[in-house]
Amino acid sequence: MGAFREIEQTEVNKLKTRCEATAPLSQAKGRDAEWREELRKAMKAKERSAIPRCHMPELDAEYRSRSRREEVNQGLTAEQAVTEAQRCLDCANPGCMEGCPVGIDIPRFIKNIERGEFLEAARTLKETSALPAVCGRVCPQEKQCEARCIHLKMKKEAVAIGNLERFAADYERESGQISIPGIAEKNGIKIAVIGSGPAGLAFAGDMIKFGYDVTVFEALHEIGGVLKYGIPEFRLPNKIVDVEIDNLAQMGVEFVKDCIVGKTIGVDQLEEEGYKGIFVASGAGLPNFMNIPGENLINIMSSNEYLTRVNLMDAADPDSDTPVTFGKNVAVIGGGNTAMDSVRTAKRLGAERAMIIYRRSEEEMPARLEEVKHAKEEGVEFLTLHNPLEYIGDERGRVKQVVLQKMELGEPDESGRRSPVAIPGATETIDIDLAIVSVGVSPNPIVPSSIEGLETGRRGTITVNDNMQTSIPTIYAGGDIVRGGATVILAMGDGRKAAAAMHEQLNG
Repeated sequence: MGAFREIEQTEVNKLKTRCEATAPLSQAKGRDAEWREELRKAMKAKERSAIPRCHMPELDAEYRSRSRREEVNQGLTAEQAVTEAQRCLDCANPGCMEGCPVGIDIPRFIKNIERGEFLEAARTLKETSALPAVCGRVCPQEKQCEARCIHLKMKKEAVAIGNLERFAADYERESGQISIPGIAEKNGIKIAVIGSGPAGLAFAGDMIKFGYDVTVFEALHEIGGVLKYGIPEFRLPNKIVDVEIDNLAQMGVEFVKDCIVGKTIGVDQLEEEGYKGIFVASGAGLPNFMNIPGENLINIMSSNEYLTRVNLMDAADPDSDTPVTFGKNVAVIGGGNTAMDSVRTAKRLGAERAMIIYRRSEEEMPARLEEVKHAKEEGVEFLTLHNPLEYIGDERGRVKQVVLQKMELGEPDESGRRSPVAIPGATETIDIDLAIVSVGVSPNPIVPSSIEGLETGRRGTITVNDNMQTSIPTIYAGGDIVRGGATVILAMGDGRKAAAAMHEQLNG
């Protein structure tokens, strides 16, 4: 079982011994359960807080910078996971749960890991999360659940909640004992989901549990949305996503590929076919550009196009129908996670010089600290406080240089980040042969524009109320099509909120 071979079943049994006399797992879920009280008594809080955080093993930076499909983070061993779980104080008022957009019972799943009940930890996760193995890898825990950990108030590192989530989900998958959450009796009501990204999958998972007949319509030839086309395999392997999707299929969710709602089929047709509720989760697949001189030169593309072609269409294969340019001097414009994914992909495709060009300082970068760290280790250059002014092409219309404006930080903007200000007359020209623009995305307009009477915002987002309900009562929406750009876990939170609200509406 991969990394879990390191701990034999006899060792796992030893971890359980102090809880052998407790109540059955199915009857012992609350903090006052006997087994949790026994765990709290087994080690003093001071001893727990003195345990240093277990840091996840990683592939060697030099090796991994040439490997596109091998995952950088290698996961915790069982022994590391148990040790890390012991750091959790099982707080009476767990702040970590307040920071979780999908409401995972974090202390309970962690305490199950501590006592060696790894499969029960996975089942706990799946009560509220449709994608635990995904979230354990790509969610910004450091800004959400881990940001509320009581250890931080003690000037110590937070409990590695994300790493433990990944461990439990991976253990279940590799054990071959994958659980299916409880499903209510079928009610015969048909529900349509437009888009199979994190918001759509989370919504589908909850609605199938409520007993509805759920069908997910996906425009592409692969299920998974941004999880497949937008995140490289060295960060989120496709096989991980496929297992989570298969789990939903086993629960009864139906998937329809190559179907563009708004083109292939209309929302009115779905309603005619008997769908009583529709959830729009079509994402934000329309890339933004800077509209500067030379931006239409050959070998300047959006991060959406670049990552989709490499991740979903295998464009890195020279025999591909849509081969991608292998740049030697690659500039990626932007400072978010998508920019990091793009520049690290370029490095793996042979770039001798792979650069991040970002108009603010590193402290203002929205990318996860882990992604910045990994990029630096892999040899990526960071040209912060620089902003492209124009691109210069050669005689064949291909980009050969980018002119950069040097910046300094001024006053904070509306988001609280200090605004970049140009330094008059300070420019720099560098040689490049590929530029990847990663300065944000806009909502995909196909679905909203095809629904008559649907209210949208100024930037093309779908307008919703607090329950994710649109101006049309039977249609709900969530994720990037509402937010204009969000994390996986926030999109999943939208999906869960919409499912709860639609379920309540359909039940009067």
